[in-house]
Amino acid sequence: MWAIMMPRAPWSTRWIDTRSLARPDNLKPDQHELLAKTTGACPEMSALAVLVRAFARLLAPAKDNADRLQEWISTAEKVKMPNLHSFIRGLRLDLDAVRAALTSDYHNGGTEGAITKTKMIKRQRYGRAGFHLLRHRILLG
Repeated sequence: MWAIMMPRAPWSTRWIDTRSLARPDNLKPDQHELLAKTTGACPEMSALAVLVRAFARLLAPAKDNADRLQEWISTAEKVKMPNLHSFIRGLRLDLDAVRAALTSDYHNGGTEGAITKTKMIKRQRYGRAGFHLLRHRILLG
């Protein structure tokens, strides 16, 4: 009953997150306007939006991404956001792997997809049949 009586907010945090992470050319003009209003209302949100977009550009593998990552980290450290600093600490724990992921054209996406599919089939068949049927199902899938 309260849902009917209470007006709904025009945007949610999920809506803002989704639009902030989307490619700008994929947004409609009214979405651009609303996103600009929400990020403009809070300086921290505006700074975070800039940093998120800059990091998203790093995700396309390129040889100079290692240097750009270092610049991004130094820029992000200047912003006073504890969650962002926690993310940076996580990056630094395995910085070599992060650099390799951002600069290399090779990835293990196909392997990870096959593992996920195998686990899904195993969970579907759990307790219904033995290993031979599971093996047959995976080979056919």
